[in-house]
Amino acid sequence: MSSLAHGNSTLAVEVTNISTHGVWLLAHKKELFMSYENFPWFKNQAIKSIINVEEQSTCHYYWPDIGVDLTEEIIEYPERFPLKAKHITRRSS
Repeated sequence: MSSLAHGNSTLAVEVTNISTHGVWLLAHKKELFMSYENFPWFKNQAIKSIINVEEQSTCHYYWPDIGVDLTEEIIEYPERFPLKAKHITRRSS
């Protein structure tokens, strides 16, 4: 039986950093950055919700606690996918 060297990840995808600017995702030895400007769904979320990410299929990631799924292409080229979440304010009657 062999084991991985210390510090090596066995996960295909993981969140490596959360900052005031956005979230860094490491997937298949590639680091991807999701700014809050382009990916507003992650802003103000609990850390445990952001780090709970699953790879649904190759290069397709899902955050079940937030209800967000993104592909690597969307993360790398957000300008190609201009639809973003908008904050909805309810008016009282």
